[in-house]
Amino acid sequence: MPLIRTIQIDQDTKLGVWEIEESEDFFREKVNISPAIHHPHKRLQHFAGRYLLVTLFPEFPIQKIMVTNSRKPVLECESYHFSISHCGNYAAAIVSTKGAVGIDIEEVKKKIDLVVHKFLSPEERLFIDNAHSLPHETVCWSAKEAIFKWYGLGSVDFKEHMRLHPFVYQQAGFITADFNKPDSNTRLYLQYIMENGLCLAWTHPA
Repeated sequence: MPLIRTIQIDQDTKLGVWEIEESEDFFREKVNISPAIHHPHKRLQHFAGRYLLVTLFPEFPIQKIMVTNSRKPVLECESYHFSISHCGNYAAAIVSTKGAVGIDIEEVKKKIDLVVHKFLSPEERLFIDNAHSLPHETVCWSAKEAIFKWYGLGSVDFKEHMRLHPFVYQQAGFITADFNKPDSNTRLYLQYIMENGLCLAWTHPA
């Protein structure tokens, strides 16, 4: 079973990463996805993400997931808070019974460097490690994606509404960030892991 990583963050919160090697039939025994998703690989990604939810918390009420207007999957009863991310042949998910969470998984690719000016402010770009600029930028992007999913209401400007505090690039570490919009002024704490060309970043309730 290609569950390649699990992290028990606390008694209420857990995350996992799945390497997708299975066919749809494997996942369909336990979970369903929207029939509107037609692309074969995207379907597999969505199947794996939802399968991860019940792998992390077997009692997760997977049939009760609904999708909001901002396209965020949620449980109306809020018995579990969750976030799912897909990248290539990987799916990642984080689940908590305490409060909002966000997760993102990204491959380190040169395209990040081409759009860094769109998601990092000039002040944020000053702390990028020139010797490891691409992975450092990828961690920043992944962290902001995780914050975006934590917020869940859409209409977010990654440069204007999110500010990452300076951090030194390492293979694994912690990030402090501020999220500022009229409806939410929050300091967030994130963790990340860089491994085998993949970045995993997440935030969870303190």
